Amino acid sequence: MLNRFQGWRERGWSVVDAPTYNEAWQRFGGSVATHPLVVERLAQLANIAVRYLAWEQGGELKASIATWGRDLALSKDVLKRHGKKGLFDLGNAELILPAAADTQAPLRHRARYLSALNEGRFAGLVPQAEQLAMARTPEDLSKKFRYNQRRELRLLEEAGGVVRAVDEFSSQELSAIYCDLFQRRWGFPATGAERMAEVIELLRELLIGSVIFLNDAPIAIQLVYRVESAHWISVEYVNGGVDPHTREFSPGSVLSFLNTQSAWEQARALGKPLRFSFGRADREYKDRWCNPVPVFKV
Repeated sequence: MLNRFQGWRERGWSVVDAPTYNEAWQRFGGSVATHPLVVERLAQLANIAVRYLAWEQGGELKASIATWGRDLALSKDVLKRHGKKGLFDLGNAELILPAAADTQAPLRHRARYLSALNEGRFAGLVPQAEQLAMARTPEDLSKKFRYNQRRELRLLEEAGGVVRAVDEFSSQELSAIYCDLFQRRWGFPATGAERMAEVIELLRELLIGSVIFLNDAPIAIQLVYRVESAHWISVEYVNGGVDPHTREFSPGSVLSFLNTQSAWEQARALGKPLRFSFGRADREYKDRWCNPVPVFKV
């Protein structure tokens, strides 16, 4: 029975290797959660084998997906079924699957938060009730808002605040800072806290952003991963932590300002569009930074 369902899901698709999937991703583009390195390393961490599939037309590669059974790879549901719930955290990441425009490859594997960029590339997408929060361009933020962000940064620096790049810290240090500040902010442990240092190390080359210090103590950090494909740059802001005792300085807001501005500058220097996702459009603070965008599911 299982094989019959698998045959139905994979009808028209062929099994390929990881390098073929990588070739499709590099050529057609994707997002953080579908990046070949992210898929391969996190699947190895979970010890769940990835089945790569390709869609060809006229003998030419047009699309490729990475799968875990009846779901796309790295699915939270699959982790849960394997007793590995919360092993790692990618938030509610935007899923952009590698495919040529207008391919209309039939997508029959379960997935959520599929980007609108997949429209036309895949068939079978159903609109999802939730939306994702996508960072606005700097010009789309009001002058007053930008002025206030710069003012908050200045006040923080005048009080002894220091901004340091994530590159200055080991994965172990970043994990400890993140888990501590997350716990302080929310009152419960971060998803994937137990293996956080390992996950950060596995995805280290994709990690961007800064850590804010005050009086030599870290007060704000965000887990932000960035990947670059042929046609755009995808950035995923997974989650963050702040010291609630430093709220008067709005360090979380200052960090969002620094991390988004830096990503926009870099993307524009490369002449590529930027998709900076804050995950699900479910919190008020995201409204200040982002526009809600539609997503799809299968």
